[in-house]
Amino acid sequence: MTVLQEAERLLPKLSRSEKALLAQRLISELADSFPGIESHPNVCGGEPCIVRTRIPVWVLEQARRLGLNGADLLRSYPTLRAEDLAQAWAFVWSHGQEIDQQIRENEAA
Repeated sequence: MTVLQEAERLLPKLSRSEKALLAQRLISELADSFPGIESHPNVCGGEPCIVRTRIPVWVLEQARRLGLNGADLLRSYPTLRAEDLAQAWAFVWSHGQEIDQQIRENEAA
């Protein structure tokens, strides 16, 4: 069993507050590192996208807010991997206001 598999096995046994503390520690350790997210001025207007794709993070977050889960998104976007979604959710957590603004702007368009 890998360390990640062991962590996944233990996760349901944690309380909500323990999970929150763990999430804070993970985010702190990752700092502002999102290797699966890139922004280029000539790609999707410079919006943060999943690498290897032109899928903006805000699109995935909006889909999640509308009720799609990770499995739904992976089926809808065959080029995505589970790791891409994990990076996207971490990016949303860290850049929530930016993502909210992008969602608002695109809804108004």
